[in-house]
Amino acid sequence: MWKFIALALIVSTSNVYSHEASSGWAYPMQCCSGIDCRQIQSNAVHEVKTGYVINKTGELIGFKDPRLKNSPDGEYHWCSVQGKENTPTVCLFVPPQGS
Repeated sequence: MWKFIALALIVSTSNVYSHEASSGWAYPMQCCSGIDCRQIQSNAVHEVKTGYVINKTGELIGFKDPRLKNSPDGEYHWCSVQGKENTPTVCLFVPPQGS
């Protein structure tokens, strides 16, 4: 019984912390449950008049969309549901304008 309780505590607390980008900054909790975020190539998204389009899904993330975030390391990072390539965007980190 105690082993089950200990295992349940480990599993339940493991999702409390977000994971880090390869450059060392931590993805915010609202974006990542440990598997959702990863760095992507700049050609995986493209900027249009109203925001950014995720090429794999065709999803538009508008400039005023709260899912759009500034990238601390100047690279593109995409957080999608369960980290899959065909699921909705949770957060999109983009380099600051003019970078």
